[in-house]
Amino acid sequence: MRILTRVIGLLFLFPSAALTAQAPALGPPLVITRDTKLPAGAVLRRRVVIAADFVTLDGGGALLQGPGEAGKPATFAGTGVSAEGCKGITIRNLRVRGFLKGLEGRDGRDWLLEGNDFSENYDDPAFGWGEGKRAGGMILTRIASSVLRGNLAGRNWNGLDMRECDGNLVEGNDLSHCSNVCLKLWRSRRNRILKNDLSFGIRCKKGETHARDSTCLLIETGSDGNFFYRNEITHGGDGIFIRALNKWVSRWNVFVENDCSFAHNNCVESWCPDNTFIRNKANHGSYGFWLGGSDHTTLIGNEAAFNGLPEGNHNAPQPGFGFGGIVLVGGPSSHSRIEGNFCHDNNGAGIAFRGDDATKGKKWRTYHWVVQDNRLENNKWGIWGRWGDWIVLAGNRFSGNGKGNHLEDVTRLVRLGKARGAGRAPLASARFPMRVLAGRPALFSAAESRDPAGLPLHFFWDLGGTAREGAKVTHVFPRPGFYRVGLTVTNGARADLAFRDLVVTERVDREFGTEGEAGKWGFSFQNDPGHKGRIRFSDERSGVVGRFCLKLTPDPYMGAYATAVFPASKDASWDLSGKKGLTFWVKARNPNLGGFQEPGPVVRLFCGNGVVRLRPSKRRNLLFSLPYSEARWTWMRIAMPLGGSKEWERDVEGKADLGRVRAVSLSLDSWGG
Repeated sequence: MRILTRVIGLLFLFPSAALTAQAPALGPPLVITRDTKLPAGAVLRRRVVIAADFVTLDGGGALLQGPGEAGKPATFAGTGVSAEGCKGITIRNLRVRGFLKGLEGRDGRDWLLEGNDFSENYDDPAFGWGEGKRAGGMILTRIASSVLRGNLAGRNWNGLDMRECDGNLVEGNDLSHCSNVCLKLWRSRRNRILKNDLSFGIRCKKGETHARDSTCLLIETGSDGNFFYRNEITHGGDGIFIRALNKWVSRWNVFVENDCSFAHNNCVESWCPDNTFIRNKANHGSYGFWLGGSDHTTLIGNEAAFNGLPEGNHNAPQPGFGFGGIVLVGGPSSHSRIEGNFCHDNNGAGIAFRGDDATKGKKWRTYHWVVQDNRLENNKWGIWGRWGDWIVLAGNRFSGNGKGNHLEDVTRLVRLGKARGAGRAPLASARFPMRVLAGRPALFSAAESRDPAGLPLHFFWDLGGTAREGAKVTHVFPRPGFYRVGLTVTNGARADLAFRDLVVTERVDREFGTEGEAGKWGFSFQNDPGHKGRIRFSDERSGVVGRFCLKLTPDPYMGAYATAVFPASKDASWDLSGKKGLTFWVKARNPNLGGFQEPGPVVRLFCGNGVVRLRPSKRRNLLFSLPYSEARWTWMRIAMPLGGSKEWERDVEGKADLGRVRAVSLSLDSWGG
C-alpha cells in the first residue's frame, strides 16, 4: 500500500505531469549560489544547478518536472539537480521527476541529502542484457563524508549509483523497485549502508529463466570495507551481488542482519574474498548463498532456507545436488569459516561445495574450511561435497535430511567429536612473515592462540603443500612464487583457522627499470593517430623484490595495446646472451568490466637491429586467465624463457642479437576505454 499511496498522491497533486501527452520544453536552469527555498507545491519545468559551497536548497515540497514520459525511455533527458566540485551543500524536501538523472553530484564532500524524492526518473524495464547507462535517481561520483538520509529514489533504472564514493552514511532511504540496480557501489569504500529499502531490484519478463543483469545491491571493482546493516534486499534478480568480472575484487565488506530473500537467482552471490556475513536471511531464492570464488569468507548465524523449491524460484540447478542453502562451487574458496548457520528445507543441500568440475579437482579443490555448529534440517542432503581438501566438521546438527550427507573424494577430512569442557571454539592467532626468501628458513608461530576453557590445543599447518604440527614451525620454501599457508587450531571438539597469502621471492643482484627509475620509461599506443594516450609512471615502495616497484597507469587509455618501454631512449647495452629467461612480478587492477583481452602481457626485447617478441601461447592473457584465485589481489610471478616454449610464443623481427639489448617493452590490452 505504501507504493500505491505515493502514485495516487502524485496523480492527484500534479495531473498535468502525469497525463500531459507532450511535456513542454524545459526553461533555463536555476543556478543557486546562496540558500534558497522553492515555493511550496510549485511545479518547475527547469533544472537546478548548485554552484557554490555551503548552500542549502530547501525544496519545500516543490517538483522539478523533466520531459520524460513513463514507459518511453527515450523521452527522459537532462539532470534535475546537479552540483560539481561543491562542499557542504544541503538538499532537502525536493521532488524530481522525468529526468535522465534525478540528481547528479560530482567531486564533493560533506553533503546532506535528506527527505527528497528522486523517484520516477529514467527507467527501462524492457532493456535486455547489459549494464545500461548511469541513470535514474541519484548518480554520485567522488562524493565523500556525506549523509543520505530518508530519501526516495524508487522506480528508476538505478536508485543510487555511487562511483568512487568514500566514507558516506546511507540510512533509511527507499531505493526500491528499480529495474537495474537499487544500490550500486563501484570503487566505493568505507560507506555505512543502514536500514534502507533496496527491494525489488529486478528486470525480468514473466516466465523468464534469468533476471538478466538486475540485482538489488551490486558491489564491484574495489568497493572495500563497507558495512551493511538491516537493509531490506528482497525480491531481486539477485539480492546481493559482489561481482568481479574484471578480476578487481571487493574485500572486507561486512553484512549484518540484512534480509536478502525471494531472489529470482541468488539471494547472495559473491565472487570476491574476505567478506563477512552475520545473521542475514537468504531464503526462498534459487540459492541462498552462492559463493564460488569467495576465498577467506566468514558466514556466522545466517539462515538459508526454502531455496530451489519447485513452487518457488529454481533457476539453474547444479549437477549432483540441485539447489542449496550455502553453496560454494564454480570457483576456488579457501580459508573459510561456516559456523552457526541454520540451513533448512532447501531443495538440495544445506551446505554444498565442489572443487574444479572440469578436472575433477585436479586444478583446484575447495580448501581449508571449518564447518561447525550449523543446524542442517529437512534438506535433501545436509552437506554435499566433492573434491575438497582439509575440511573440519565439528558440532553440526543434522535432522530430516532425506539423503543424509554426501562427501566424495575429500582429502584430509577431519570430523571432531566431543571433548570434555569443549563448548566453544578456540581462538587461532598466528604470526606469519610478510615476505619470505626462497631457500631461507621462515618461522610461523601460533603460540598466542588460546582456548576459552583453557583446554589443550593442537596445531596443524599446511605450508604450501607441506603438512606440519606444533605451535611453532620453521619451513624452507624451495622456489619463488605464491604459496597458500594455513593453520587449523583445535581443542578436540571445535576448531578455528588462520591463513596467509604468502609471496616467496628470490634475491637478485640487480633489477632494471623498477628501482627508482620511473622517469626513464616511455610509452606508445597502438592505433592512436592523435597521440592522445598517456601512461603515468611512478616508483612505489610496495614491491616484492628490491626497494621499489614500478606503477604504470594508462590514462587516458585509447582502447588498444598500451606499451611501456625502458629506457625510452632505447640506448641500453645489456648482454643477455647467456641468460635463460626474463622474470618479473605483477599485480594488476583493471576497472573495465571485461578486464584484459588479447595475448598478454607481451614483452619485446630490442636487440641490435632486430626485435624478439615473447607472448603467451594460444592467445592467453595471464592477467585474465589467472593461475590461482589469489592472483586477483596479490602478486603473481611471471617467468618467460628467452628461447620460447610451449607456453610462450617467440617471434623474431630483423637480426636480433641478445648480446646487444637496447631496451625492453611491456604491452597490455583491455576491453573498454
